[in-house]
Amino acid sequence: MIEMLQGGYSAATEILHLVPNWLIITALLSVSMIAALLVHALIVGLMRRTFGARHPRLRTLLTNSKGPLRLGLIVLAMSLAVRVTPLSEATATIVGNVLNVAFIALLGWIAATAVQISSQVYLLRFRLDTEDNLLARKHVTQVRILKRAVDVLIFVMTLAAALMTFDQVRQYGVSLFASAGVAGLAIGLAARPLLSNLIAGIQIATAQPIRLDDVVVVESEWGTIEEITTTYVVIKLWDWRRLVVPLSYFIEKPFQNWTRETSALIGSVFLYVDYTAPIDKLRDRLNEIVRASGLWDGQVAVLQVSDAKDSTMELRALVSARSAPTSWDLRCEVREQLITYLREHYPDALPHSRQLLSAEGGRGTVAASPGLVPRQMPEDAEKVSH
Repeated sequence: MIEMLQGGYSAATEILHLVPNWLIITALLSVSMIAALLVHALIVGLMRRTFGARHPRLRTLLTNSKGPLRLGLIVLAMSLAVRVTPLSEATATIVGNVLNVAFIALLGWIAATAVQISSQVYLLRFRLDTEDNLLARKHVTQVRILKRAVDVLIFVMTLAAALMTFDQVRQYGVSLFASAGVAGLAIGLAARPLLSNLIAGIQIATAQPIRLDDVVVVESEWGTIEEITTTYVVIKLWDWRRLVVPLSYFIEKPFQNWTRETSALIGSVFLYVDYTAPIDKLRDRLNEIVRASGLWDGQVAVLQVSDAKDSTMELRALVSARSAPTSWDLRCEVREQLITYLREHYPDALPHSRQLLSAEGGRGTVAASPGLVPRQMPEDAEKVSH
C-alpha cells in the first residue's frame, strides 16, 4: 500500500513538472479566489440565517460590510496562494505590489464603511418626516456633511498610500514636493474652488447657517434646502425648479433663513379698507377664523391699523403657523375670509372714492387711489340745498 502511494506521488510529481508554470500559477490563483468567494457566501448565508428579521440593525451592518469582507478574503487567499506558487522574482514583485495596493484599498474601504455604518446608526434616532423636525434636520445635516468630508479625506489618504508603494511614484512625489515652486502654486490656485467649498462644508456642518429642509430666500428665490453635497447645495424652489448654489455662497454672501431657530413663522395679511371699517368687528372675525382653522398654531393672531393713507386705512393681520408652507396657506385663508366678511356685512367699509358737492350744486370728485372703485352719489344729492 505504501509503495503504491509513493508510486502515485512520484507519477504526479513527474506530471506537474511537465505542466507549464503559467498554467500552474493560473490554476492556483483561480482556485484560491474561488475558495475565498465560497467562504464569503458561506459566512453571509450563515449570518443571514442567524439574524433573520429579528435584528434589522445587524442585517444593515452585514449588508454594508459584504464588499469589504469579500475583498479581504480574496486578498488573504491570494497571499497564501502566492507563497506556494512557483513565481519568478519579477512576477512575484509585481504580484506583491498588486496585493499591497489591494490591502491598502481594503483598509480604506473598511474605514469608509465604518463611517457609513456609524452615521446610519447615529441617525436612526432622528426623523425628518415629523412636523417639528428642527433637531433632526440639525443632526442629519451635520452628519451628512461631515461624512462626505471624511470620505474625501479617506479617499485621498488611501490613494496616496497606494501610490507610495511604488518606488518610482514615491520618488517623483518627494521631488515634486521638494521643488514645489511655480507648479505647486499653479496646482494650489487650480484647486482653490474645490478646497474653499470643502472648507465651507465643514463650516456649515459646525456652525449650521443652513440645514436640510430649511426655508431660505436666495437670489430673490424662495425655496427649501433639498440636498447638501460636498461642493454645492440644491434648493427646491416653490415652483419645483432647482437652484444649485456653491457651498461657499452661504459663507460669503447674505441670505434669508426662515427656519433658522424654529420652523414656526408669523405671516402677515394686509387689507386696505375705508375709514368707516369696524376694526373691533374685524378683530373678532380674525379670532374666529384662526380658531376654526387647522393651520393656526394657537400662538399669534393680531389685527392692527398699520398705516393711514389719503383715502384708505391699511390693516395688518399677523397670524402664526407651524411651518412656512402652512403659514402661506393660513395667510391666504385669512385674507379671503376677511374680504368675504366685509363684502357681506360691511360693504361700505370696502375702499372707494367720495364725491363732494359744491355750493352751486355742482359735483366734484376726489381722486381715487389706484385699484379703488368709485361709488356714485345718489341723483337726489344734487337737489340738496345749502
